[in-house]
Amino acid sequence: MATTTSTPSTITTWNIDPAHSAAEFKVKHMMISNVKGKFSGISGKLVLDESDPTRSTIEAEIPVATVSTQDDQRDAHLKSADFFDAEKYPTLGFKSLSVRITGPGEHEVVGELIIHGVTKVVTFAVEGPSLPGKDPWGNTRIGLSATAKINRKEFGLGWNAALETGGVLVGEDIAITLDIQFIKA
Repeated sequence: MATTTSTPSTITTWNIDPAHSAAEFKVKHMMISNVKGKFSGISGKLVLDESDPTRSTIEAEIPVATVSTQDDQRDAHLKSADFFDAEKYPTLGFKSLSVRITGPGEHEVVGELIIHGVTKVVTFAVEGPSLPGKDPWGNTRIGLSATAKINRKEFGLGWNAALETGGVLVGEDIAITLDIQFIKA
């Protein structure tokens, strides 16, 4: 009788720490420079399979009302029906579909990104997770960083204005940067 030896799976659950996590974006303004913004209040969880990271999953949600570009008028416009329509679509969401190892400490996470009620498959380049560390209160923490680029029009964020000199007021491509810290559940 033959026996097979397999490595036991070590699965851990990690909750996003909203106080130490950031979701940021940048977009071309007037075709000459970038405007940056961020969201706060990120929630979600990572189910990490430490023996096989490709079996890990992540889900996250961000309240649209927290958008900040350091300009109250622009923030109000972003929350309006011209862009995010925060009253109708109060959250942004993400749910992973697959994880692929691309190098030491590097992964590609493919998932469904939900913006403005539109779901599209997006690929994030991920660095991490970091090695676990203990905080002063006895919690175990890890962190990761992720980047992606999307076209805002594909998510129904089509508002724009033509410039007299040619071009448009707001670029279509949005660069997304996430810096997320997790606390072991």
